[in-house]
Amino acid sequence: MEISSSGQETRSLILCVEDEPELRADILEELRASGHEAIGAADGPGALDLLDTVRPDLILCDISMPGMDGYQVLETVRQRRRDLGDVPFVFLTALNQRAEVISGKRSGADDYLVKPIDFDLLLASIDARIAQARRIRALHRVEGGEAAPALEERGLSRLEGEVLDLLSFGVILTNRECEVLFANVAAQRLADASRCFFLRQHLRAGSSDLSARLRGLVSEAVAAAEAGSDIMRGMSLPRPDCNGEIMLVICSLPGQNAGRPMAAIFISDPARQPAPPEHMMASLFGLTPAEAQVAGGLVAGRRTADIAQDLKISQTTVAFHLRNLFEKTGTNRQVDLVALVMKTLASVK
Repeated sequence: MEISSSGQETRSLILCVEDEPELRADILEELRASGHEAIGAADGPGALDLLDTVRPDLILCDISMPGMDGYQVLETVRQRRRDLGDVPFVFLTALNQRAEVISGKRSGADDYLVKPIDFDLLLASIDARIAQARRIRALHRVEGGEAAPALEERGLSRLEGEVLDLLSFGVILTNRECEVLFANVAAQRLADASRCFFLRQHLRAGSSDLSARLRGLVSEAVAAAEAGSDIMRGMSLPRPDCNGEIMLVICSLPGQNAGRPMAAIFISDPARQPAPPEHMMASLFGLTPAEAQVAGGLVAGRRTADIAQDLKISQTTVAFHLRNLFEKTGTNRQVDLVALVMKTLASVK
């Protein structure tokens, strides 16, 4: 397990590719009992389809499968999905000949486990490989050796990236194709913890329908940016465990030069998002203290009934303050109000 930025444990997600249904079910059960999240695929094509919607922490794959064998799955992942290059790939097979083991390792696999399965060895190997991958990613983040050139290629200075990393909510910068040009630390942590969206070469949501809707909103924002307009659109992404949702606000970035991001996506987790400083909102938008408190509650993902209870006022009073907020900010919907506050705070922090 890993500790998230909120101090909670984040369970690792394991993808098990195994064509024997009973064995696959046993492996998934053992993984879940040990504290991991686990999903299964019966064959290679099924695994590749799942990888379009999830980013596992490790792939456990049988070699001898009909149609597409494990070597072909690994080759496809390594060649076509460069964004999964840091995800450990472990072969699981009944083949125990020395030549097969060498072939598996030379093909790019990170480890090789032999059937019949020793589940203690399986779990220990998985934990070790995931821990190793996380140490390597953490080292790369600290050194920042590849971060600066990547930012510069996308029209961002290293300082801009460092400033965005200081924000408490997620920020993703993208173009019309939903290519992830930059994602700050908070966005990466939200992606890992919520699994509502996935930061690969292109931003994806948890389903094809949600991904299509997200691409449509990003395309609309980019078109507005190219026309010099400033627009904001909002949508929510349900958690896979049906325990809440993640809020996305898509904004155009007009006035950008060629090669720079044209849309920004602000991401917050209503269950954990801290309210922004009330004095800052009051100063930025000319709000009264009560209006700033209501606005802070909305940005933190609180419902109007919850805000009324928090502030010990009636819902009618909350509605009164909300009307004033709409008038002062030039908005007419809660999602637009939240988007405006988040975008403004991102520009001044």
